[in-house]
Amino acid sequence: MSEPLGAKRVPSLMLLDAASLYFRAYYGVPESMTAPDGTPVNAVRGFTDMVSRLVTEHRPTRLVACLDLDWRPAFRVDALPTYKAHRLPGEPDTAPAGVPELVPDTLGPQVPVILEVLAAAGIATGGAAGYEADDVIGTLAATEKTDHVLAVSGDRDLMQIVGDGDPAVRLLYVGRGLAKAELLGPAEVAEKYGVPIGRAGEAYAEMAMLRGDPSDGLPGVPGVGAKTAATLVGRFDSWAELRAAIEDRTDARISATVRTKLVAAEPYLAVVEPVVRVAVDADVRLDRPDALPTEPVDPERLDALAQRWGIGSSVERLRTALAR
Repeated sequence: MSEPLGAKRVPSLMLLDAASLYFRAYYGVPESMTAPDGTPVNAVRGFTDMVSRLVTEHRPTRLVACLDLDWRPAFRVDALPTYKAHRLPGEPDTAPAGVPELVPDTLGPQVPVILEVLAAAGIATGGAAGYEADDVIGTLAATEKTDHVLAVSGDRDLMQIVGDGDPAVRLLYVGRGLAKAELLGPAEVAEKYGVPIGRAGEAYAEMAMLRGDPSDGLPGVPGVGAKTAATLVGRFDSWAELRAAIEDRTDARISATVRTKLVAAEPYLAVVEPVVRVAVDADVRLDRPDALPTEPVDPERLDALAQRWGIGSSVERLRTALAR
């Protein structure tokens, strides 16, 4: 079983999928949580409390809140126009890239406040033009040379970054909420999805390509479900090898029935890889060094934010978490 990488205060880098967390905070905390002027601050409070709990429980020495600077990047939309298109009400399935994501009216104004709280606390944020937060996390994890990495997200796509290298990479999956978070490494991903443990992350991505993901607008291969997809990727050492075997009718690792389905889906299979693979070469920019401070870098500003938005208890919990 995987253990929290920062549990014994070993050097560790925590990478937060910020949007994933503040959306969950927004829907998990009632809008009755308001500022003195009646403005909803449920996402601000929920997100701040999540960060405090994560820092307390996992004790990272470095932390970056990773941002979606482009939630629907052009390179993914160009490859597969249906990518996340269903999240654009009134738009056709071929909606272009660059259209803002639909955010609830009472959540949008809270996002800048969340960023202000992070800045006053001294917690780094990071983004990359033309990329999603997943890609920021994937790049920072892939380029880390010294500290263990713990990514935190409710996005299953990030299961593909787990690994037992040096440093190790783990995912704290919060798809069912922080209280039911799952700490996933290669062993857990392999057991959960039936993919080979030796390349669990890579194999998970390949399984997702075949199975599809309606939440991202990925159709998958009709007639190929998760079990068949996991069995298939387990028989090959790479996506390229699997693709080559589809055309090689002498390759007995693919049954005739499944091969027929894969051949019919060839136009999709030819373009889906860059859509699903998390980028590891994005030009990530941080707004400050990622060392986690032991006290707020701008305490007066943080106090002002706490008073303005009525989030004093959440800010105090954050202060306590940083000081530990």
